[in-house]
Amino acid sequence: MPPEAELGLRERKKVRTRSAIQHHALRLFREQGYEATTVSQIAEAAEVSESTFFRYFGSKEAVVLEDDFDEDLAALLRSLPRELSPIPALRAAVRGAFGGITPTELEDSRQRAAMIFAVPELRAAIAGHIVGTIGLVSGLLAERLGRPVDDLEVRALTGAVVGTLMAVTMSELEQGLRSDFVERMDAALGQLETGFASLLDPLPLPSGGTSPPSGEESP
Repeated sequence: MPPEAELGLRERKKVRTRSAIQHHALRLFREQGYEATTVSQIAEAAEVSESTFFRYFGSKEAVVLEDDFDEDLAALLRSLPRELSPIPALRAAVRGAFGGITPTELEDSRQRAAMIFAVPELRAAIAGHIVGTIGLVSGLLAERLGRPVDDLEVRALTGAVVGTLMAVTMSELEQGLRSDFVERMDAALGQLETGFASLLDPLPLPSGGTSPPSGEESP
């Protein structure tokens, strides 16, 4: 997320309040379990009212599933020159949004990842979160390409981008979110940018071997 120095006083207060609510929620989930923790307890620990909690998070699930990085990614992508094609622009935005993640944010993200895998309610809820991500990416790519959201090429590109990011994200969730996950995301998008050409090259023949004619089997 952007450094606090780049934000106004009101925005900095919002960032701190949201972060405090999420941080205290994760601590309580760790100490007493997700199901046993109530919104009232989270609000009390963060020293806010329940109504303030719900201004920042729509539900207890949202404390685990949501972060500020989608919003940061969208803002960065919109700020990049329109001449930059979609995937290079997306790679730059991903590096910008996630590159400045703090150790505390990384640890909170690890805890959230572990909880998503451990709590059935959260595993079920993440499907809806993914649908929201697809809508966000589709809208951003449509803006950059100057095409409607339902354009076939926009849909195809969105599917490829989201699928690639999901593959990396699921791997990271299983591994506990490693410190080099930004580089891994960038590398995966780089593979998408080149059309996975290296994966489509024919395998090298054995030393001294020749390709069998079509329809014939090697002895």
